[in-house]
Amino acid sequence: MLEDATYRQWTKPFNETSYYEGDWSEGSKIYFLGKDENGQPSGGMMSEIAKNKPFEYISIKHLGIIENGVEKPFDGENFAFENYSFTEKDGGTQVDIELTNLPEDYSDMMNEMWPKALDVLKEISER
Repeated sequence: MLEDATYRQWTKPFNETSYYEGDWSEGSKIYFLGKDENGQPSGGMMSEIAKNKPFEYISIKHLGIIENGVEKPFDGENFAFENYSFTEKDGGTQVDIELTNLPEDYSDMMNEMWPKALDVLKEISER
């Protein structure tokens, strides 16, 4: 899920050219990006890994957006969080995702894209 090659696959429903720069260690800054038609970074999210308990829990604190290469931090302390919990279930791993403080204008988009992304992640993990 977190390796570069598989991350690019399962996050395609969010952005066909989705990738990240940074690492997943707790406290690290990480950028979730996409590319434009010329292969140049087009925008994305600047974030921080708030918590990482390998194979149990990851919390991503979204600090702001990136537009045309410019970091635009969110106002105040209203950061969005993307939390992943991993539990063993029926011989496999169940992934639960919780999004908090997500701006309302992103809700419909996320509700449409998450199921598609999770279907791809399931397919990858069952290979």
